[in-house]
Amino acid sequence: MGIRAVIFDFGGVLVRTEDASRRRKWERQLGLSPGELEWQVFASEVAQRSMIGQATQQDVWSDIATRYGLGDATLQQLRRDFWSGDRLDEELVRFLRSLRPRYKTAILSNAWPGARRMFIEHFRLDEAVDAFIISSEEGVAKPDPRIYQIALQRLDVRPYEAIFVDDFPENVAGARQLGMVAVLFRNTQQAIAEVQRHLNGAP
Repeated sequence: MGIRAVIFDFGGVLVRTEDASRRRKWERQLGLSPGELEWQVFASEVAQRSMIGQATQQDVWSDIATRYGLGDATLQQLRRDFWSGDRLDEELVRFLRSLRPRYKTAILSNAWPGARRMFIEHFRLDEAVDAFIISSEEGVAKPDPRIYQIALQRLDVRPYEAIFVDDFPENVAGARQLGMVAVLFRNTQQAIAEVQRHLNGAP
């Protein structure tokens, strides 16, 4: 049997930061090096706990406010600016939607609590996929093999029947180790072409 499911990552794939100028502005203002603010938001100890449901989004931002001495109003402006350059890849979403109902589709994301609501209410991604597998809800994050297994079970497919697309090499490697067909995202056209190639039966 061939491919029966296509699974996409969210951040860095379906939604990407197209304009990081406001993040860089805040780094200059706070005396941080380029990229340091993203590290605090996504990779700090509290952010990592949030990713598996052991802390909230508010905990992450409160940690940043404490670390840099930010008041409530300043923190709210930082939060707005931090996400302001993110854009949904409408072409990729249309592609995902076009695969249904022939293929099962899903989003597999390392994301904080509250991500499901954002996916549905802000981006309406429930119209494009059959399932969301979110690390903070499952208590485990990519590249831990358990979260891929949860995704496969949720879609009722075997590893070799699923294509997984992600922008982190370690997450792609984790999927391949389980026997999934995995694509490293570089850009929209490349990802669509590789997925279509696998759907057409190419190795």
